[in-house]
Amino acid sequence: MKTLLKLEEIGQFLLAILLFNQLDHAWWIFPALLLLPDLSMLGYVANPKIGAWLYNFFHHKLTGIVFFALGISFDTSLLTLAGIILFAHSAMDRIFGYGLKFTDSFKHTHLEEIAK
Repeated sequence: MKTLLKLEEIGQFLLAILLFNQLDHAWWIFPALLLLPDLSMLGYVANPKIGAWLYNFFHHKLTGIVFFALGISFDTSLLTLAGIILFAHSAMDRIFGYGLKFTDSFKHTHLEEIAK
């Protein structure tokens, strides 16, 4: 089952690359922005609850889909790009076993406990 879930995430990551390819941006923008959603981890400086909320907001695939849909609806390339990056980053994180966070600990995710 774990392999099947990873394959699904790989497919979603590839979908994000295909969608990005439809935009009018240089190819290097995608890898340059791909780790940007991880800045949301700065919320953990305040406390685990705020950190988990911020992290989960920017790592939830629906957030990426909403940004993408708003970008398409309002013909705003920046929102469309943001949606693709958020979606791609979330899929990439799940490929490597990083899931959405519970408020008790950064290492406690919906997928598994992250090893020390």
